[in-house]
Amino acid sequence: MGRRTQAERDAITVEIGFAVVTGFLVGGLTFLAIAGPMMVFPLSSGAERRLVLAGAVAGLAVFVLRVVHVLWRFPGGPGNTRQPSQPGRTNPDS
Repeated sequence: MGRRTQAERDAITVEIGFAVVTGFLVGGLTFLAIAGPMMVFPLSSGAERRLVLAGAVAGLAVFVLRVVHVLWRFPGGPGNTRQPSQPGRTNPDS
């Protein structure tokens, strides 16, 4: 891979920031959805601990999946190999 332009580096930085911020939001909402009932309903301390642990594990998993999903779909990422536009190649713009 050749050198990246400043615009490409900026685009990657913005995309990473977007992936992390939306990952935190979706992971946090997942945690709250699972662990939230302990704030509303009276539960034993063991049940509360299990809900918090399940919420943390699920929130972390959703965070990681969101970040990977966003970055994988970014143009030029691992899932999107660029094909040069050359005559005779199977590329829509050739």
